[in-house]
Amino acid sequence: MASPGPDHKRYFIDRLGISERLMERCLGEALSAGGEYADLYFESVTSTSLGVDEGLVKTASQGISVGCGVRVLSGERTGFAYTDDLAPERLVKAARTAALIASGPAKQLEQGFHSTDAPSLYPVAGATSDAQISEKLKLIQRADRAARAYDSRITQVRASFNDELRRILVAASDGTYASDTQPLARLNVAVIASDGTSTARGSSGGGGRVALDFFEGPKSPEHFAREAARTAMLQLGAAEAPAGEMEVVLGPGWPGVLLHEAVGHGLEADFNRKKTSAFAGLIGQQVASSKVTVVDNGTMPNRRGSLNVDDEGTPTQENVLIENGILKGYLTDKMSARLMGTRSTGSGRRESYQQITMPRMTNTYMLSGEDAPEDILKSVKRGLYAVNFGGGQVDITSGKFVFSASEAYLIEDGQVTRPVKGATLVGNGPEALKYVSMVGNDLALDEGIGTCGKAGQSVPVGVGMPTIKLDRMTVGGTGR
Repeated sequence: MASPGPDHKRYFIDRLGISERLMERCLGEALSAGGEYADLYFESVTSTSLGVDEGLVKTASQGISVGCGVRVLSGERTGFAYTDDLAPERLVKAARTAALIASGPAKQLEQGFHSTDAPSLYPVAGATSDAQISEKLKLIQRADRAARAYDSRITQVRASFNDELRRILVAASDGTYASDTQPLARLNVAVIASDGTSTARGSSGGGGRVALDFFEGPKSPEHFAREAARTAMLQLGAAEAPAGEMEVVLGPGWPGVLLHEAVGHGLEADFNRKKTSAFAGLIGQQVASSKVTVVDNGTMPNRRGSLNVDDEGTPTQENVLIENGILKGYLTDKMSARLMGTRSTGSGRRESYQQITMPRMTNTYMLSGEDAPEDILKSVKRGLYAVNFGGGQVDITSGKFVFSASEAYLIEDGQVTRPVKGATLVGNGPEALKYVSMVGNDLALDEGIGTCGKAGQSVPVGVGMPTIKLDRMTVGGTGR
């Protein structure tokens, strides 16, 4: 039998009374009707949410959530049950419920648990959850004041701060025995500007798996407030975006959300196993320009999408998805890996103990190229420079996407000229990447605000890219 291992496990053992003997009993019950694999996912989350609207504190809440999800896999079927009561009899009942998906003789557990060795990618001591709520409130009050001070035309300001400390323990029938303590914090600022005849919105924010002093450095409340106000003011004076097919330059950092949506989701293994992705069956084939290399990396210190271990207890890793335009692989969890004859890439994620795991992204970005950003812009006769994005959507099966640019400019004769509003980018993920002709040497990651939705579940993620040029893309707008 493995020793308890990292201190992360002690919380569940000492505070919540979850013994290895109890976990073995529950896994035995989960496999009592057959099944190929079973796991237990224990979770405890403490969270804080604060909001300031028009200078007044409008929301202030703290909460604790504790529970366990029990999963049994049998072929392509999943049996699942969860409980927010960790009493032994409730855990055993959940295990028996999850077992109903399977049929056949009971399966035996592997001999003992094997503690998972994992890195330490983020702070636990000194995480924002340790700070007084008054200290967190001061951050958003500072943001509120800074946004209002930016320009008299800023008419409304909302600022929020959210954090959590998530503790997890995973025990599985294959011997997996892993735990982690995951801090997460995010500060957001949203403003409305008005010049008397028109209004515009702007937003900014950031964070990660960080301590509170993160917000005392370059990424201060004042920084995010000024960015939100600047974006709103820019929109007030912007012209309507032109429409048509043209050259498009995407700026570094957050525009990587287009890569995340238009390409990343299509590379998750469950869609490809079911052959519902535009990338299904294309491993080893050219799916993008030879200048494009895309990775998903869960091992980056302090990043919002990073994890020491995924929600199946597998250490995260750096996964090369597309290399020099060639599709190299998919993001897998244990179920997809087993059914596809591969290994888990450490990509099994879930929103909470109340949901099942599925293959998900962590931090997804395109690697830098060799082009100077200024040379990329100079190469464009007439086109659009999209610096920041708002919302977007994608159809996984076809790869078609639509994204709205929240900050964009015209490029005329190699010069960035006037700002435009109302620009949308319309295209097909696999096709769009084939038109990448220049890739900048300025890779940047987002500020730490990404949340990814899939099948009703949301998880924190990161995105990024360098400046890139697409020779052809359809731009939607109402201007000329």
